[in-house]
Amino acid sequence: MKKSTIATAAVSAALALGLAACGGPTQTQTGGTGQQTGGQAAAQDAFNAANSGKVFNPSTKKGGTLKFANSGDWDSLDPANTYYGYAWNFGRLYYRTLTVYKTAPGAEGNEVVPDLAESLGKPSDGGKTYTYTLKQGLKFEDGTPITSKDVAYGVMRSFDKETFPNGPTYLNDLLDWPKDYKGPYKTPDMDVSSAIETPDDRTIVFHFKQPFASVDYLMQMSPTAPVPKAKDTGTKYREHVISSGPYMFEGEAPAGKNFALVRNPHWDPATDPNRPALPDRIEVSVNVEANDLDNRLINGDIHIDIAGSGMQPASLSKVLTDPALKARTDNPTLSRLWYVSIPTTVKPLDNIECRKAVMYAADLTGYQTAYGGPVNGGDIATNLLPPTIPGHKKIELYQTPGYKGDVEKAKQHLQACGQPNGFETNIAYRAERPKEKATAESLQQSLARVGIKLTLKPYPQGEYFAQYAGNPKFVRENNIGLAVNGWGSDWNDGYGFLQQIVDSRVIRETGGSSNISVRIPDVDKLLDQAASETDAAKREAIWSQIDQRVMEEAVVLPGVWAKSLLMRGKGLTNVFISDSQQMYDYVALGVAQP
Repeated sequence: MKKSTIATAAVSAALALGLAACGGPTQTQTGGTGQQTGGQAAAQDAFNAANSGKVFNPSTKKGGTLKFANSGDWDSLDPANTYYGYAWNFGRLYYRTLTVYKTAPGAEGNEVVPDLAESLGKPSDGGKTYTYTLKQGLKFEDGTPITSKDVAYGVMRSFDKETFPNGPTYLNDLLDWPKDYKGPYKTPDMDVSSAIETPDDRTIVFHFKQPFASVDYLMQMSPTAPVPKAKDTGTKYREHVISSGPYMFEGEAPAGKNFALVRNPHWDPATDPNRPALPDRIEVSVNVEANDLDNRLINGDIHIDIAGSGMQPASLSKVLTDPALKARTDNPTLSRLWYVSIPTTVKPLDNIECRKAVMYAADLTGYQTAYGGPVNGGDIATNLLPPTIPGHKKIELYQTPGYKGDVEKAKQHLQACGQPNGFETNIAYRAERPKEKATAESLQQSLARVGIKLTLKPYPQGEYFAQYAGNPKFVRENNIGLAVNGWGSDWNDGYGFLQQIVDSRVIRETGGSSNISVRIPDVDKLLDQAASETDAAKREAIWSQIDQRVMEEAVVLPGVWAKSLLMRGKGLTNVFISDSQQMYDYVALGVAQP
């Protein structure tokens, strides 16, 4: 208890000093990616110099090696099997999709533009059908042409959630797939023209069950990356994805191993205005202990912490109290929620009164501190939708004095659920993430006040959803009553934030579920209603209704609406935060040259 209290006080002091200090002046540029070369740009580090629509050290000069590090490992490098935000941000370096977010700072980066396609989708049939035409001259890394069939095959293989448990399910759920379709491995000869057609090598047509307004946002996601069927190696494809982007894998990239990307000689920049492809080489280190990673970043041994979720609390007092170090940081507000899932399939949390006891017992100030306080953590959250998402409304069903918990109310709900002395359960978190461990420890302390005993269960980041917290059978058999979690919007509206974490239909017994705890039929109906609602105001009101229903069932404990303190590595050029990526835009980055 003493150690935790001392650490909290130290972080709070550091944050106060950091907020009081002011960043120095900087030469930055608003908008665009800049036309200066690395030698011409007289960049000066300053706090938030790459935030709020600004570009730090703009440059178009090519060359050098860009170095990333990851405190854990990918869920997968295969575009069919990945759902971490940083994986999509990074993935755009080696694969292309039908559409893509514009490579631009701030709000401009939220614009979806054509990538493999010549234009955005052309709707027909009342918005149930969308047609895309591929650009001419597109090639894979081996020089073979990229065709519409390669894009269709990429989407089809991502349908198979037994083989590829991670990744979004939007196209699985929304396209008009034939009954009993199981993907190209299990049903290889099935006619899927009811969902996808490729009438020629440059045309791909998508058929939806009902009109859907945000199709172009779906098409920028990794499942539309083209995959040549002849080169598909199933689950081993992750070790060498066939590149359609400016970089390709140097050799293989097996799970848990460092890897590198080099230039793809068959990538044609004339077809790709969104990727400046400045570095000659990109190196990635994985499974770097998180605090060591921060130290390497501070010392200049690496350029970017690839997870993009902010520095560790242990680094804050050093960084925020040193003007030179603070000047290398940016502090964006994110469309992200850090939260804890409360599965209803684990006793006694199948009883809503027991879940409400958890909600009232939790000390949210401790949750906020675990993530680094207001600067590196964010604002205490009282419901799901972040303030940056249209339709957000603050909901405070479980408000407690100072957000520190209410022991008496928690005990009342324990009495009501037949557990007056509390109960025991396990709390899962990602082992490589000190903030999640600190969150679990904080909840362990605050819930213990009412007799709820939590045992901490760390699991590897790469398999967290596929094998552990996102696997319903594992959750039940291992008594995972709480699971530390986090979610950022897939695109900036209520559907893009909520659907994959509150729709019970995305829960899969095979694992890989992004929704761990929400099984509410009313919510599923409201999601369908919102998807077909053309009036924006009415649609946004439904997002708030969904948020309210989830909070009423006490199946999610919100923690903080996220902010992050990111550090720019030494020697970086063309650095900016995009609202779409909610971290540094990895496609834009370069390295200063002598």
